[in-house]
Amino acid sequence: MKDWKLLLDEKTRGELKELIERAAKYRYAYSQADDVRIAQLWVALAEIAKDLKEIKEKLGKVEEPFKAIIEIGEEEKRKTIQRIVEEIIKPADKETQEVARKLVDTLMKF
Repeated sequence: MKDWKLLLDEKTRGELKELIERAAKYRYAYSQADDVRIAQLWVALAEIAKDLKEIKEKLGKVEEPFKAIIEIGEEEKRKTIQRIVEEIIKPADKETQEVARKLVDTLMKF
């Protein structure tokens, strides 16, 4: 029978090899299982879960500064739009000020 792993692309074979090597450090544990193959799969899945958790933690640390940057950008965008609208409309009374505010709100959606 042909080795099924040979049917995978090279990158996937490399990833699989690395995952098998990482799971092998727990061989003492999964070799005690009733179904060693299934236990080995669970260990490999746990290794992937650890990687995913680490990535999420790192992403969380990066996410906050980007949110702040976007927020600052949105504030500046609003100020710029408001300045342009006020230059065009020149709101003098409450009614035109309200129209200008609504126009700015609408333009902020773009």
